[in-house]
Amino acid sequence: MVEYSRQNKQAWEFDAYNFWRRKCKPEERAKADIKNPMGQLKKYAEYFDSYKGVKVANICGSCGKKAIPLALLGAEVTVFDISEDNKKYALEVADNANVNIRYQVCDILEINMNVYADYYDVVFMEGGVLHYFHDIMQFMKIMYSLLKHGGKMICSDFHPYTKIQDTLGLEQKTMSYFSTQVFEGEMAHTRFYEDELRKRIPLCSYRKYTVSEIINAVIRNGFTLEKFDEHPSWINPELPGEFTLIGRKQ
Repeated sequence: MVEYSRQNKQAWEFDAYNFWRRKCKPEERAKADIKNPMGQLKKYAEYFDSYKGVKVANICGSCGKKAIPLALLGAEVTVFDISEDNKKYALEVADNANVNIRYQVCDILEINMNVYADYYDVVFMEGGVLHYFHDIMQFMKIMYSLLKHGGKMICSDFHPYTKIQDTLGLEQKTMSYFSTQVFEGEMAHTRFYEDELRKRIPLCSYRKYTVSEIINAVIRNGFTLEKFDEHPSWINPELPGEFTLIGRKQ
């Protein structure tokens, strides 16, 4: 595991299980997922062609908030994530929802390709993933390798515009749009802690990308780019907040 991955792992295993439980107990999260799994997928539902029997790799799937609704809809889901705390919470939710998901705790760049190469119909990620990886070309190479021929990647992430303006209210530093700087910053939910505890939470190591860096990494690793949608910020709908990119392994 590379050093920055170890750093990010420390951050994502600091009180994460307790954080998710405080936010929503596993049994309550399961009830909401069972009641309306399609609704829990929100805008991402439109990017899936089907669910029943579809093998999905959920990259940096965190607490299982999308993996479990996918499993309830009939998908065979494997979460790949760096945090044991996230795994513990996700499996408790899955147990309460009476579904099975696989959960592999690992560095995404070290996924075992002897097991998972050419295995998945869909690779899916959402909500701030790319900035945890300092080499987007290497990351996209792994995504391509995971997919069967004809499979697709659903890559949804924070819009690169957030490099220059915090349109999502995540309290992360801004910089030149074209900056290639690697920098340290708080992980996503650190802002919800009291100041004294907030200071103790390990920082993550980030590298943020431009639109062209993302698209070119997708194309150069063999994907056919089928779609690139931009989504408004959830705090100011006049500004970009997220994007969703669809790439196909031909």
